[in-house]
Amino acid sequence: MQDIIATFRQDLFAGQRVLVSGASTGIGVAIARGFQALGAEVIATGSSPHKLDAARADPANAGIRFEELNVRDRAAVDAFIGALPSLNVLVNTAGIVKPDAEYEEEPYLEVIDVNLNGAMRLSMAAYPHLKASKGAIINTASMLSYLADERVPAYTASKTGIMGLTRALAHKFGADGIRVNAIAPGYHKTDMTKDLWTHAEHGPTIARKAALKRWGTVEDLVGTVVFLASPASLFVTATTLPVDGGYVVSGW
Repeated sequence: MQDIIATFRQDLFAGQRVLVSGASTGIGVAIARGFQALGAEVIATGSSPHKLDAARADPANAGIRFEELNVRDRAAVDAFIGALPSLNVLVNTAGIVKPDAEYEEEPYLEVIDVNLNGAMRLSMAAYPHLKASKGAIINTASMLSYLADERVPAYTASKTGIMGLTRALAHKFGADGIRVNAIAPGYHKTDMTKDLWTHAEHGPTIARKAALKRWGTVEDLVGTVVFLASPASLFVTATTLPVDGGYVVSGW
């Protein structure tokens, strides 16, 4: 992480407030750490009190404010963001997946509601703050925005939808100086993918398919998100950037 942070000016986000949803573990907390290391006041939200308590107790998260927020609750989202004095960057990483169960209506709708509708709720609630700050939204799509996985129809649909939502919000908010982009992670080592990257056969097979011949880490996503929130990308909007080590375009 230090090599990534050293790429940027250390006070790049000084005086700015950043909200990262789904940030008690994994990709979200890595992104929160990145912004905090670059001077931002960072608020990280999650829905699990247990995970939030563990995140608060981790010395690596010193300086980050962790708060409970259910992105499925519109009133709670509006109240939470409305209570903030300002906001410069919103990073939507909250997401769930329910392999195989997503062909049933209730799990399907829950995954869509968290992954896609949650990003919409947060973005709309943040709009007044971001208009005032000429800020940025970074959504989290997936390699499954481009591919298919028969075990996770709702996850695949929600992440494909994130690409469309990103484009639509970019044009809706663009006249107000708000940029809206997304990242599309590939196979990164997280708790969600642990059964794969620790598997004696599947782990190496996935690594070989990537152009860089390895699994991604959560830290691999931080620099791209920081770039999309920074002045270096002031004319970049409505774009989804794959951060997958070349996995999606592999020919085999």
